[in-house]
Amino acid sequence: MKAPSRRPVVIIGAGPVGVMAALLLARHGVRSLLLERHRDIYPLPRAVVVDDEIRRILQSVGVHEEFAALARPAPGLRLLDPRRRVITEFPRSLHGHHGFPQTSMFDQPELERLLRDALARRPECELWSGVEVGSVIQSAAQNTDGPNDPTGPVRVTFRRDGNDEEEHLWADAVLGCDGAGSVTRDAIGAVWEDLHFEESWRVIDVRTSRPVRTWEGAEQICCPTRPATFMRVGEDRYRWEFRLAADEPLDGPDGLERLRELVAPWVDLPSSAASTGGDFEVIRQAQYTFRARLADRWRRGRVFLLGDAAHLTPPFVGQGLCAGLRDAQNLTWKLARVLQQGAHEELLDTYERERKPHARHVIRVAVAVGWAMTGGQDRGAAFRRAVVGTACRIPGVTAAVSRDLSPALTAGPLVRRRTRLVGRVLAGTFCPQPWVRRDGRRVRLDDVLGDSFAVLTAVPPTPQVTAVATALGASTIHVDDLGDEGTLASWLARGRADAVLLRPDRVVMDTVPAGTGDFTDTVAWAPLLHTARRTADARPVPPPRSSAP
Repeated sequence: MKAPSRRPVVIIGAGPVGVMAALLLARHGVRSLLLERHRDIYPLPRAVVVDDEIRRILQSVGVHEEFAALARPAPGLRLLDPRRRVITEFPRSLHGHHGFPQTSMFDQPELERLLRDALARRPECELWSGVEVGSVIQSAAQNTDGPNDPTGPVRVTFRRDGNDEEEHLWADAVLGCDGAGSVTRDAIGAVWEDLHFEESWRVIDVRTSRPVRTWEGAEQICCPTRPATFMRVGEDRYRWEFRLAADEPLDGPDGLERLRELVAPWVDLPSSAASTGGDFEVIRQAQYTFRARLADRWRRGRVFLLGDAAHLTPPFVGQGLCAGLRDAQNLTWKLARVLQQGAHEELLDTYERERKPHARHVIRVAVAVGWAMTGGQDRGAAFRRAVVGTACRIPGVTAAVSRDLSPALTAGPLVRRRTRLVGRVLAGTFCPQPWVRRDGRRVRLDDVLGDSFAVLTAVPPTPQVTAVATALGASTIHVDDLGDEGTLASWLARGRADAVLLRPDRVVMDTVPAGTGDFTDTVAWAPLLHTARRTADARPVPPPRSSAP
């Protein structure tokens, strides 16, 4: 056995969530090693949609322009009855809160290639392909639920492809991005919580030059006997999803005829042309079981679960991959601060505390849409579909559902929410991202804010606000200097705030209520973020700024 080495972070799984986690850590100067069992990117399509929040994350790792070249904005989601009449529509803007289209269609292998190329450009990241992880074992100090030190190293055991020799290495932290069959989830003793949705669907990806009768967004056919999903993914790429019985294969002559009948509402295929070649090419078809599940724990010591290792959602609102990328964004800045700047270990507890309720909410929305589509097979199915259809016609309901696909984070140490009689509660929400002017150039707001904390203020900062910014290494920016046509000033005014403190993930952590001159509750979050080094008067030493671009 080779002598073990030690790495700051080991990431198990180099899918989009694992690679994104590595890229985000690299922005903060944290080195990572990715272990991936496949030799190359899985070449067939899977996820096909992301929202504007995810495009903002892609911006943060420098691939948003390349992604824009391959993505296709979509106007939203429609629920249709079995005769394809519109029940309701969930519109999505071409310019969302985060500065990008609210819905973008894409081909997952193309996104993964962009992320892998970006990974290869970062010296902080290393990828080992063809590596099968066998076990993740925490040191004795963190192998119990007692008060022992949770910061001990983690041992990862693996085998390289074609080699029976077992190797291992040590890590200060391990991120389990290894999917639904996660080895990491078993290692921390996590089990699934069933959120009560399980159906078998056939997913069919097609490339065709034939005329397709399509709305540019996604369509969900609400039907108890043959629910379906249809969406245009690219210029000549389309996806259909059907709930099919086990005895309804789509291969062979009978299957091809069945496929022709299934797609007939959208595209005309002569029975003799129903083949996998010519002008209607079936790129991939696969049977999937759509499930709704949450891991009961997402962390033990320095081992974490992200993506499908932590949660599974039906695909009906297109949030599966989005949820995993949000996990990476939420965790990485906190882990970097603990590893590099000596922040309190309890900072890492906020990962599950913030992300788990958010993921549960998104899964429940997806399940609700799934039940609207299928309604189940019992006597109450028609009634449930009728109730959903009626509710969706109530003014404001569809807008609320669209908005709440990514709700505000729940209150906690890093989200200082206060009930307000007037104004919007900003803490726990994302700062909007308008175009701004900087050095004569038109850029997006995040390109000005940098990688660390930031204070956005509409008034001259008080000494108290300046002290907080200095202690956190935060930039302080007056919104009137940004040339954003008043977007940020109006946003602050609606929240009745003079200033906000933004986390590195651009979530509002705390506010300066109008006329008060100070943040609402620094005593709650400051102990988690302070470095281990302190001056004689116990004031925190300002953390060093990241040197990453």
